[in-house]
Amino acid sequence: MTETLLKTPFHAWHQAHGGRLVDFAGWEMPVQYTSITEEHTAVRTSIGLFDIAHMGRLAFSGPDACRLIDSLVTNDIESLEVGRVCYALVCRDDGGILDDVLVYRFPDDYLLVVNASNRLKIVDWIESHRAGFDAEMVDRTVEWAMVAVQGPGAVDVVAAVTDIDVTTMGYYRCELGTVLGHPARVSRTGYTGEDGFELIVPAEAGAVLWESILAGGESVACGLGCRDTLRLEAAMPLYGHELNELTDPYTAGLGFAVKPEAADFVGREAVVLARDRSDRKKRVGLRLNGRRIAREGALVVSGESTVGEVTSGTFSPTLEMAIAMAYVEPGVSEVGTTLEVDVRGKRVEAEVVKLPFYRRTK
Repeated sequence: MTETLLKTPFHAWHQAHGGRLVDFAGWEMPVQYTSITEEHTAVRTSIGLFDIAHMGRLAFSGPDACRLIDSLVTNDIESLEVGRVCYALVCRDDGGILDDVLVYRFPDDYLLVVNASNRLKIVDWIESHRAGFDAEMVDRTVEWAMVAVQGPGAVDVVAAVTDIDVTTMGYYRCELGTVLGHPARVSRTGYTGEDGFELIVPAEAGAVLWESILAGGESVACGLGCRDTLRLEAAMPLYGHELNELTDPYTAGLGFAVKPEAADFVGREAVVLARDRSDRKKRVGLRLNGRRIAREGALVVSGESTVGEVTSGTFSPTLEMAIAMAYVEPGVSEVGTTLEVDVRGKRVEAEVVKLPFYRRTK
């Protein structure tokens, strides 16, 4: 029997407007509407609208909500002020990454946004570590809708639908307010390398919000295809590619999200040991000669030695060049190092370059 896919509140719109729908982590989601390049360019130059309601949204409340989250993630949640958002990792006891998450602090509760593919795993992980904490966790994923508005014009579009003053909202900040009259949570966050916002509203208000944002004509509906090319240009790691249970935060280049001097989170000892290892591989950016794309799993070689493996690759619409991220041996990780990538049996020259590949002008 075929498993029934979950559907977001925007599913009917995707179907009616030619979205190419695929199974993504158990959700039926649009990969694209027109072309990945067109949608990608819209985000870089104007405004893109994304359905991200498949992302897990876990709400924490109670006297020990902060302590519970602090015991499970790598960043310092106790010092997180109301109205701020932080990036963190959830790790196993051996330091392997179970997921990368965003933690939001609101006046009366905390919100954890997790990857769709890891939601059930993380819910189970939290439940297995909840004993001894006076805190409640509720999975709000289905009852809340979530969209991302990304691009240089995002501020004006979001300002038109909310009572929150988003023009003065800082990066990685969040507020409670209303969106089109509905209770909402709005944050200045995103996964594209552009300025933008993510809006959470009740599921029943989702379709109206989607239509309202597109009604002005400046915004373009975007699928998961360009979300991937955008995040790769911005060198943002993706779970299942750069991140997995066999990779620790420091190897992934995410040491900024680890505060080992703060709470004693699960996996802390193993993560610190990984930090101090001199032989761990490093996540690097590669610029390939020509237009051939290095896909996940392609081997990175130096001379006759295999020195690493590609985790993500694409042809960058913005930079008009083939780019990739890879884990390589520390001895070949310096910017400017010349390597080769085995692209379907043919070696293609590649240079180690500074990350991110693309950085927006602020």
